[in-house]
Amino acid sequence: MAIIDFFDRGRSLNPQGTAFVMDGQRWAYEESYGITCQVAQALVADGARKGSHGAVLAGNHPLAWMCVLGLWRAGLAWVPLNPRSSADESIQLVKGFDVEVLFFQKAYAPVVEVLRSACPGLRKLVCIDGHVEGCLSLPDWLAVQGQSVPCVESEPDDVVAIMPTGGTTGLPKGVMQTHRNLGLSVLNGIINTTYAPGERIVNLAAAPMTHTAGFLSLSASARGGTVVVLTKPDPMSLLDAIEEHRVTELFLPPTVIYRLLETPGIEQRDFSSLRYLMYGAAPMSLEKLKHALAVFGPVMMQGYGQTEAPGSIAFLRPQDHFLDGRIAPDSRLSACGLPSVTNALAVMSDDGRQLPQGESGEICVRGDIVMKGYYKEPQKTVEAVVDGWLHTGDVGHLDVEGFLHITDRKRDLIISGGFNVYPGEVEQVLWSHPAVLDCAVIGVPDADWGESVKGVVELKPGFSIDAQELIDLCKNKLGSVKAPKTIDFLSPLPRSAVGKVLKKELREKYWGDQARRI
Repeated sequence: MAIIDFFDRGRSLNPQGTAFVMDGQRWAYEESYGITCQVAQALVADGARKGSHGAVLAGNHPLAWMCVLGLWRAGLAWVPLNPRSSADESIQLVKGFDVEVLFFQKAYAPVVEVLRSACPGLRKLVCIDGHVEGCLSLPDWLAVQGQSVPCVESEPDDVVAIMPTGGTTGLPKGVMQTHRNLGLSVLNGIINTTYAPGERIVNLAAAPMTHTAGFLSLSASARGGTVVVLTKPDPMSLLDAIEEHRVTELFLPPTVIYRLLETPGIEQRDFSSLRYLMYGAAPMSLEKLKHALAVFGPVMMQGYGQTEAPGSIAFLRPQDHFLDGRIAPDSRLSACGLPSVTNALAVMSDDGRQLPQGESGEICVRGDIVMKGYYKEPQKTVEAVVDGWLHTGDVGHLDVEGFLHITDRKRDLIISGGFNVYPGEVEQVLWSHPAVLDCAVIGVPDADWGESVKGVVELKPGFSIDAQELIDLCKNKLGSVKAPKTIDFLSPLPRSAVGKVLKKELREKYWGDQARRI
């Protein structure tokens, strides 16, 4: 099944229904389908070859996502670009991943001009919403195209996306994802967000559609649901959109959920339409998760995945957050979920042995969800995928009930005076303080201990606290070895496009040119 088939299935189920909504404007499935066909026809007529690469540089807009769908329909691979990234970061992706076609919004024309000069492989530039000198205008380009589907054959292992890794430890790698990989991930989304036949589905795309939210919306589109596109994802706009459109599902990274929970009057807002508030991409505070369950109701759902195995390694479903009618204990809430039935999962030792329940090791996954490899980096592919097992770099264990727990990233492990300190354990304690909005725990150089534990804390607006109070809190909960020796305050913490705190960026300040395990 080709990845575009999921959208086309929604169109066949609900041709005159609303596929997308943004700022009062609506696009029916039939209209959206026609636009994606025109984009594909224009690409093919212009000489785009199956397997070549196209990118979209835009804020949240249905037309930008339709351009991605058009790329897929024409047999091209999509390279996501983050509109918040610097021009240099975009150059790395466009040049490094051999992008030939770029769709963009006029607001990013200055960046596009830099890309045009720096990336000679860019042969086609298309402005989605206006006219820019030397570039095509999307309406003009499509005006001469029909709406028939171009004849492009697809195979399950054809690459349909080259997704940049988070870049938290260096230059991003290009993860080659296929129809098979992404299709299975969409199916996992459908399996884990169940609706009765004919039940309304409204997905809120608050994160960038040309990054994560668009892909996550496909399980709703495949069932003929509506995707509400939010252009300004501030807390009040999010809350208003949920109420106005009777949203049934959305994805938010933990840091956005934290900010929502701090919104005055949130307890009086109407969340009765919500079925699934999906969270992931970064660890979540247990205290804030309990708060979210109290505010939003039994709708929280965690998804654990990686760019190399997108979105489907494990799920903590809404019902898994409860036990005997009450919010489950921390031993359950700390899990990232039950392993997906569509792939194999194992916890392995450093020498490749599969470990029994309760023992910690590296989380490894095998199956159709695993990437095809890293673009132009065969050696890194061989290092990441061994005997068919993707080594995630996450350390964790399976408990007696079969739930998967992530202890931390292997590269984030702090070794202080010979003792292993997992930052996630310390972060949970820091998050429990009422003044802390978010935090990160890292290892910094120490002449005596090799590394010492440092906390970097983002406080809630209007709060102040002495660092020693947080250090003492950790000592009382964890003991002196795991407690931070020092704490810095920083607002905001540096984050990736999907909301992960960039610990590498935090560490660089302290390590400089010194070598450190990553």
